[in-house]
Amino acid sequence: MASVPTGEMKFGSRRGVYIRVAEVVDQLPSPPQDFLKNIEDFDLIYRTLCGILYNFVPQSGHPGGSISSGRTVEALLFSSMDYAMQDPDRKDADIISYAAGHKALGLYAMWALRNELLKQHNEQALPVDEGRQMRLEDLLGFRRNPTQHTPLFRKFKARPLDGHPTPLVPFVKLSTGASGVGVTTSFGLAYGALDYYADQAPSVHIIEGEGGLTPGRAHEAMAAAATAQVSNIIMHLDWNQASIDSDQVCRDGDTPGDYVQWNPLEFAWLHDWNVIYVEDGFDYRQILAAQQLAKDRLNDQPTCIVYRTVKGWQYGIEGRQSHGAGHKFCSPEFYEFLKPFESRFNITFPHPDGEQDDESVEALFYDFLMLMREVIAANPDMRTHLGERLEQAALRLDALNRNPRDNAPAVDNIYTQDPLQTPAELQTAVGSNTTLRASLGNALNYLNRQSGGSILVAAADLYGSTSISAVNAGYDAGFWNAKSNPGSRQLSVGGICEDAMGGLMAGISTFGTGIGVASSYGAFIAPLEHITARLHGIGQQAAREYNGSEFNPFLMVCAHAGLKTGEDGPTHADPQPLQLLQENFPGGITVTLTPWDPNEIWPLLTETLRQRPAVIAPFVTRPNEKILDREALGLPPVNAAIKGVYAMRQADRNSDLYHGTIVIQGSGVTNVFLTDVLPLIDEAGLNLNIYYIASAELFDALPVEEQKAIFPEELAMEAMGITGFTMPTLHRWVRSDQGRAASLHPYRGNRYLGSGQAHKVLEEAQLDGAGQWRAVKAYAEMIST
Repeated sequence: MASVPTGEMKFGSRRGVYIRVAEVVDQLPSPPQDFLKNIEDFDLIYRTLCGILYNFVPQSGHPGGSISSGRTVEALLFSSMDYAMQDPDRKDADIISYAAGHKALGLYAMWALRNELLKQHNEQALPVDEGRQMRLEDLLGFRRNPTQHTPLFRKFKARPLDGHPTPLVPFVKLSTGASGVGVTTSFGLAYGALDYYADQAPSVHIIEGEGGLTPGRAHEAMAAAATAQVSNIIMHLDWNQASIDSDQVCRDGDTPGDYVQWNPLEFAWLHDWNVIYVEDGFDYRQILAAQQLAKDRLNDQPTCIVYRTVKGWQYGIEGRQSHGAGHKFCSPEFYEFLKPFESRFNITFPHPDGEQDDESVEALFYDFLMLMREVIAANPDMRTHLGERLEQAALRLDALNRNPRDNAPAVDNIYTQDPLQTPAELQTAVGSNTTLRASLGNALNYLNRQSGGSILVAAADLYGSTSISAVNAGYDAGFWNAKSNPGSRQLSVGGICEDAMGGLMAGISTFGTGIGVASSYGAFIAPLEHITARLHGIGQQAAREYNGSEFNPFLMVCAHAGLKTGEDGPTHADPQPLQLLQENFPGGITVTLTPWDPNEIWPLLTETLRQRPAVIAPFVTRPNEKILDREALGLPPVNAAIKGVYAMRQADRNSDLYHGTIVIQGSGVTNVFLTDVLPLIDEAGLNLNIYYIASAELFDALPVEEQKAIFPEELAMEAMGITGFTMPTLHRWVRSDQGRAASLHPYRGNRYLGSGQAHKVLEEAQLDGAGQWRAVKAYAEMIST
């Protein structure tokens, strides 16, 4: 092959800036020597406690990354952040979010030491309620279940600390740790704060490692944050090159990476972030200088500080071997690791004596924790200096006097709407045509106007197609940009990016001053945002257990749902998404909505918002539907939908002939049933119960006796079903083998359906009028004989 001349690809112009701290640190004010001395001692205590936690779980957790990121976090807590220890829930305070959820061991150790230090310095600066503190005693609950039986766990009412962070812990806003979700949801916190406080927004400090940037959703989120100029994001990137399986995650100089061929500096720079490089991530002077530069807001771009570190630094095990592993329980190597602490503070840790049952191990663990307390008590200079710094952080926060922006949204107005009174502008007349997606968009827009713009929406390049663009009607056109277009209510999230979109929307909702809404094809959004939905549910549950707060829902709009998107073929017209969500979460966490009539949108949506689940998933279709005359068809009014299940028709059980029960779910099949099949049922004089499933979870929220009155169990034991979704979504309502055999669903033919206009795809599935009638007639004959 002939020689081909090669060139060098260069980045285009950037709004962000690049700074090597080593080149400027001497030009910046140096931290006081007493601070450096005391924070060094604190870090030794912290690193030692990380090893102790791993030892006593026993041998579970992630000591390596917890240790390598420790100095970054210490600088934030004792110098860079503005927050108040006395009130972990203050909305105007800076936030620290561990997107790298596997560093939870470090988070818990840091929180407990900080609390203990301030408790000894000035207990009045802590919350009166110990439930809003993270005590040393709570570490007895690290990776322990709430059913833990050991005596000290019970005696001190230790908090059961999950293996990855949850808001059961003070100052933790999100559940993180699952495959890049922490990056996206943490970014969402920053979006929410910036939209509510504008130029006075608190900073959101995000702790992550280079491995946490490899998931696709992290790329999507990085692009979105820079595009929207979310300047209050400061990502603290612990670049230690070690993951579970590799000690060469990224390309490093001329050495290719095992996983990716960028390094974190290039990655952030590519996405137009400010990049600050701390070449020695253990040098407090460089760390503090970098954090001060970021705090001063270099410009309107988000900032990534990259700290070069060593995973497992001074632990005795480094690199990937320290990621999720460490020294054997109370091994000689473990006690060797403890020696610098023993030498510096002139103490000796005890050794196991006798049996190593749960109670004995817990007692020894407690003795180790009490030595931490003794060391803090025996070092008044450190305690006083760092305690005063925590007090100063609260004073700085008060002095900032952060207030919501003018005309800030009032999200609580959304939760008080009357589901039984549909606003006149949202009522669609009988005989007219509209879509479920348009009705949802208009209802959300109405709620947005009632709440001063508290709803922020995103779509996977499908704003107009899914009609979610209607939510922004009356607000500034175009995409939201914190600097140039803050009045818009629609976000640009990297294009076709359901993964990042779900996380950002969940984070926005978590912040608590707005509601995030994400929209895409149901075929894509339900599976791609499932992990986000699960973590949001876990986080909201934990927050409620921590402080009794109500859930902050985010909406996952499963648009273009089902077979009537048939022209797009089986890749898009997918009946499976409802099965991923319906009744697939603990009660009260997620509510799915499956209306058939556009006029059911308002009562279903507002009733669900009134109940405040963590996740709301409306399933809405693409084509126009004619608004049917419910009264003429003998159907109950639209408000019946708020029960989740309602009788379209009820059979006369006293009649000589009885033809059973039909359960229907899904807009496409229901419109066909009502227009093509119901007249034939009436003509044939079939005596049938006909039920519609508008929301399985709203039905579950009813008292059990009311559920039984609406849909008695004996009907489920005889019913057949007709659904545009998969058969398992009907298993709750169709319990018998013969009922299931009689039921219609898209996969009845054991194959994916082909493409074509909606009526042809329904015909292929035998869900058209003729197919439904054949099935209903055969079922009625079976029941009556």
